Amino acid sequence: MQLTKHWAAAVDDYIIDLAWSPDNAQLAVASAAGPLTVFSVQEGSTVQALSGHEEGTNALAWGRGGLVSGGQDGKVKVWDVVAGQNSASHAFERAWVEQLSWRPNNAASAPGSDPLLAAVAGRQLTLLRPDASVHHTFPLAPKTVSALAWEPSGKLLAVAYFGGVCLWDIATLSAFKEYSYANSIHALTWSSDGKWLVSGNQDPSVHLWIPETDFEFHMSGYEGKVKQIGFDHTGRWLATGGGRDACVWDCQGNGPEGREPAMLPHEMKVCTLAYQRNHDLLATGSEDGVVQLWSPERAKPLRATVRMPSAATTLSWSQDDRLLAVGTAKGALYLLRCEA
Repeated sequence: MQLTKHWAAAVDDYIIDLAWSPDNAQLAVASAAGPLTVFSVQEGSTVQALSGHEEGTNALAWGRGGLVSGGQDGKVKVWDVVAGQNSASHAFERAWVEQLSWRPNNAASAPGSDPLLAAVAGRQLTLLRPDASVHHTFPLAPKTVSALAWEPSGKLLAVAYFGGVCLWDIATLSAFKEYSYANSIHALTWSSDGKWLVSGNQDPSVHLWIPETDFEFHMSGYEGKVKQIGFDHTGRWLATGGGRDACVWDCQGNGPEGREPAMLPHEMKVCTLAYQRNHDLLATGSEDGVVQLWSPERAKPLRATVRMPSAATTLSWSQDDRLLAVGTAKGALYLLRCEA
């Protein structure tokens, strides 16, 4: 297995987020300084340079409803990539927009309905339509919303804040369930089958719930706060950061309780990770710029290693899993081919 350079480019600051177009033809990159750049995946050339958010960009999302960004100006902006301009906006009253996520587009999430974008600013969660008009504004969360994650069917939206997680039923726009958690939550993810809801936490730990039965348990002992979590496409394998090793837990059956995780070592702290969308490879990046590719189920899991010029801030696989985009702390962007 090899990771080879397809192309490389640079933007003006720390790369804070990446988003692939649904057709896999373009890659949008947000720098912390504010501007957005849309690249051609095939050629690496700039398709559009967009103004982004003057005070800084925090998040990107590109789905069936289009390319959107959220920034420190308190705005969600919808972009017409062909025209190279902002086509619609929604402004929150005060807080930065730090969380954006399109509702999953699949058969279980109301086929034929318009796409919905979950957007968070401070304590406020709002659902927006593709034209940035408001579909629904939820009651203010008890504390600042720190993470959100759509259940794969699109029927539920999990929202985390200091003190707990609320599951919102999107059909009724009401709280379906609430779970208390007496600490800060940094990240949320669902397994692909919707069985597991998992949080990465400040304390430092990982917490797991099965919403269908309300069963839950806790895994502690990490070196530091856990901000990196993700499931593989089967929903069986859960990868977590929180130290110099990425841990991969087997969530089959009753879950990882009593099982030992596979340990995937780095020399410095793991700062980002991403499973392929539809295959089994896991990419991890550490603070020394090392990006590694793993097959966690193998006896010798390490498949490839490359070194970036600075720490990898975000990793994102293309829609077809053939390319891995790597954004770095000093604004370097690499598109790597994954080849056997």
